[in-house]
Amino acid sequence: MSTLVATILLVVLVILVVLAIVRSVRIIPQATAGIVERFGRYHRTLNAGLNVVTPFVDRLRPLIDLREQVVSFPPQPVITRDNLVVGIDTVIYFQVTDPRAATYEVANYITAVEQLTVTTLRNVVGGMDLETALTSRDQINTELRQELDEATGKWGIRVGRVELKAIEPPSSIQDSMEKQMRADRDKRAAILSAEGNKQSAILNAEGERQAAVLKARGDSEAAVLRAEAEAKAQAARARGQAEAILTVFRAIHEGNPDQRLLAYQYMQMLPQIAQGDSNKLWIVPSEIGKALEGIGGLIGGARPQAVPATPDTMTSSGPGSQLDPPGGRHAGLEGWLTGSGGPVHDGAIGDGEGRAVPGAGHAGSAPFNDDPSLV
Repeated sequence: MSTLVATILLVVLVILVVLAIVRSVRIIPQATAGIVERFGRYHRTLNAGLNVVTPFVDRLRPLIDLREQVVSFPPQPVITRDNLVVGIDTVIYFQVTDPRAATYEVANYITAVEQLTVTTLRNVVGGMDLETALTSRDQINTELRQELDEATGKWGIRVGRVELKAIEPPSSIQDSMEKQMRADRDKRAAILSAEGNKQSAILNAEGERQAAVLKARGDSEAAVLRAEAEAKAQAARARGQAEAILTVFRAIHEGNPDQRLLAYQYMQMLPQIAQGDSNKLWIVPSEIGKALEGIGGLIGGARPQAVPATPDTMTSSGPGSQLDPPGGRHAGLEGWLTGSGGPVHDGAIGDGEGRAVPGAGHAGSAPFNDDPSLV
């Protein structure tokens, strides 16, 4: 019986020792802290790692997270300076820097921070109108952070950042703002379009002016070049004509042409005189008969000598005797062709007797050897 009691007492003692050891050893995770109370009073703060407390005497309160925490509050109605109610949604980033103050200075620091944020936000935004509140988020965030950091410093809390997630004005105000914004954008678009059209018209006018100037300059230079080319061409043609006339003149004088050659050339030039498109009337000169006689004499001179005339033959009549040309030279034709005699008026051919050849002028007044262009 005594052995059983001793065994039970030993087991109970072992259990108490194990329980005491378990209660005395506390492992605190990283980024957390523990508040130890001894007999209901604050004793110390346990940091991360292995800690030993007095069992059955010390009590460990719930661990406090030392990391930066993010708390998003629901939209809060705020009245602006121009008496418009807007809903503002905020996000606060804070961190517990003093676990003892966060435990004993405030009952629930998260709720305290939320309520403090609402009151501070109303004070800050209440002094602004809607337009300023919508465009001054950075200013609102800075003022909120400063106010909250000063108020929560005694609670062992540091407010790192305050962000406004959204500012929601009333629906009617949103419609008015959209209309105003649309009108403003339409105005800017019309101004930009007008400025673009103006710049386009200016650029088009400048381009047309430059194009006209360049075209006029090009036409002027082209006209100058054409004039220079025409002048050079005319000079070249004049030099060629002068050389051709000089060559013909030399060839004529070196060949020493006689009356028959001149008569033959005269007959060859007559068809060319009549080839003009503007010639309506061609007057045959009276010298044509003499020229034909000269050509006939040229042909007859090449034939064998005829039998001397007898009284029988002289008295005989027939067409052959009437067509035989005289063997001598025609002084009038030779003088007219060479320019040494006066005008010739032998024979009557139609109504053009005694008239000059068109374009030939008066042969007697300008002798061939006295022409300045041929000398």
